[in-house]
Amino acid sequence: MESLPTLWFVMIGFFFTGYLFLEGFDLGVGMLMKLFARSNTERRVLLNTIGPVWDGNEVWLITAGAMLFAAFPHWYASLLAGLYVPLVLVLLALIFRAVGFEYRGKADSDRWRAGWDWAIALGSLVSAFGVGAMLAVTTTGLPLDANGDRVGGPFVWLTGYAVLGGLAVTGFCLIHALAFLMLKTDGEVRHRARRALCRWLPLGLVPLAAWALLVVLAHGKATTWAALAVAALGAAAARLLAGRGLEGPAFAALGVFLLAGAGAIFAAVYPTVLPSTVDPAFSLTVANASSSDYTLGVMSVVALFGIPAVLAYQIYTYWVFRKRVGPAHIPAAHAVRPQ
Repeated sequence: MESLPTLWFVMIGFFFTGYLFLEGFDLGVGMLMKLFARSNTERRVLLNTIGPVWDGNEVWLITAGAMLFAAFPHWYASLLAGLYVPLVLVLLALIFRAVGFEYRGKADSDRWRAGWDWAIALGSLVSAFGVGAMLAVTTTGLPLDANGDRVGGPFVWLTGYAVLGGLAVTGFCLIHALAFLMLKTDGEVRHRARRALCRWLPLGLVPLAAWALLVVLAHGKATTWAALAVAALGAAAARLLAGRGLEGPAFAALGVFLLAGAGAIFAAVYPTVLPSTVDPAFSLTVANASSSDYTLGVMSVVALFGIPAVLAYQIYTYWVFRKRVGPAHIPAAHAVRPQ
């Protein structure tokens, strides 16, 4: 039944897009620890905006990977084997970033904090760039043979498309983070974030727009061109709304840009899930890379209950921690003294 593989292709695309939306501002805030914040108090403000949600946001990537493994095992095997090097780098970066969140405040020392600030910022940068590179290669192709095995060395994935994808996700993360800080902070951080967003939004979104345009030019349909038009309108609306101080609508408009742009990319390459640059006949599709109909059917029943639960607890978390954070909410740093 071809409808089940198509359904799970859409679900995987949805979860990867959801990850980029939620973890996007999360990774961007991590990078802004060094690019934007001017003092330890401001860095603590930034950390407190994402503190309650950053680990929950990563659930979307884990879920997308689990879906990929169960629904499209051949896609999963070829992709992860072919991208072993960037995948390991992303995992290491995420680990250093997570440890930085937990350890940064364990000692009242500028040198200690500065080291973990770099771990958070660089971990966020490597994660964003690596995820973008891997997603770009997924939509533009790897050198795969007839067995789905990678042809070439461990860095054969490092193409111009991979670099473009890395820049696309990194740029979007930074812009989305500025919009998030407008929405979640108060005082000087909020005003500087709005000014920076208005200034850098066009430049930050150009790589993602270019990636989507290249894929649609190669494989586009009428619907994908329409989605690109919606994405362009979302970007323009975000810039206009931010300039007028409408922070919530500006943040939502960036979400429209991402959703429409990612939708255009995934719809353009469908039914191919991993193109082969060696021979198009070796490409993996929703038909030849998917699990059996029975497996997909069981997964669909589980997802019917599991996905609403994931959405519900995340919505509840964001609702509970919806208030703004400012310097007035940051207590004085303290050191633990031995007894």
